[in-house]
Amino acid sequence: MNPVKIGLLGLGTVGGGTVNVLKRNAAEISRRAGCNIEVAYASARDLNKPRICDTTGIELTTNAAEIVENPDVQIVVELIGGDTLAHEMVMRAIANGKHVVTANKALIAKHGNEIFAAAQKQGVMVAFEAAVAGGIPIIKAIREGLAGNHIEWLAGIINGTGNFILTEMRDKGRDFDDVLAEAQRLGYAEADPTFDVEGIDAAHKLTILASIAFGIPLQFDKAFTEGITRITREDVEYAEEFGYRIKHLGVSRRTDSGIELRVHPTLIPEKRLIANVDGVMNAVLVQGDAVGPTLYYGAGAGADATASAVVADIVDIARVLSAEPSHRVPYLAFQPDQMADTPILSMDEVVTAYYLRMAVIDTPGVLAEITRILGESGISIEAVIQKAGRGEGDTVPLILMTHEVKEGQMNKAIAAIESLDAVQGEITRIRVESLG
Repeated sequence: MNPVKIGLLGLGTVGGGTVNVLKRNAAEISRRAGCNIEVAYASARDLNKPRICDTTGIELTTNAAEIVENPDVQIVVELIGGDTLAHEMVMRAIANGKHVVTANKALIAKHGNEIFAAAQKQGVMVAFEAAVAGGIPIIKAIREGLAGNHIEWLAGIINGTGNFILTEMRDKGRDFDDVLAEAQRLGYAEADPTFDVEGIDAAHKLTILASIAFGIPLQFDKAFTEGITRITREDVEYAEEFGYRIKHLGVSRRTDSGIELRVHPTLIPEKRLIANVDGVMNAVLVQGDAVGPTLYYGAGAGADATASAVVADIVDIARVLSAEPSHRVPYLAFQPDQMADTPILSMDEVVTAYYLRMAVIDTPGVLAEITRILGESGISIEAVIQKAGRGEGDTVPLILMTHEVKEGQMNKAIAAIESLDAVQGEITRIRVESLG
């Protein structure tokens, strides 16, 4: 059988790692795929830039369109990033009858419905395992390994930068800004870290996981996102006092009213396995009705880790190049005509427990007034930490843990508490998940 020819768009970290893995493990990959796989063409913006891979034998170009129009290319591997040029190239590749592999979470989260419809019409495959959690085969696990389950919920640490920052804040008592600067020096965070620290990157990934888990169209615009920039080392310490750890979590849960789709800082009981995932590592916890909870852990980024997922997708496509399109695994796990129109819940409807930190003037009756407002809002308190001041009139921290309540009720209660003369500034609110 003739080798399967790959056209690679992008020779950065992941592109270089993909070339290295395909060359280093060529014999093993051939045994698994049943054919040889060859990177024949690759595009890059600067052909003279130093690479982490050996490009000997690869025809290079600065024009990605040359590759998607090349009749010899059977699989286009898109590793450009972003959702402009990448979107154009993927759609052109599909129109030309080429299979596509991508590691681009933003592309799939925002344009996946359009891309999959075009691919279905053309009878080609689009694979995107590397778009979520780097080298962890979480998409294949949910889409195929858990196909016999009714997925109830999933929760994931799916951004390594945020996890690194929170781990350093906890382990070394450092401030957010200090750790962020180090993450940028180490290359974990971009010069503009907004996508990582504000939850946008994680929301892209969660959107994809939720669609596969629950059989709903991709709806990134409905994902709730909240970042970690307001988390202080004091919050981390108070969470530890309560027996919790703070993680930047993506959560999607099936309820009777709809699907929750949210990314935000979350308190997790410290005994949970996922609460002990540290540094730049990723982990996803999935609850199925038949299997129960399953945890998937590993490197969420990096050249070889992400290349591992890219190459696995290439092998999958190589194995079924001659198969009928109707016999292939559906892109989002469910047959296209069986996707559900289950609504995405607004955050006001989400039910969770809360950690509340506020600065209050140390005067008699302040705690009683706050608990009165919470009680009138139907919110019960689970635990309280009140730090003593040096004298009456000092401003001191007050930390409350509540039982579960709808977010809409909590929003009204927080607004009422913030209006009290004794409460200084805004209340810090962190949601709590037991993940039991």
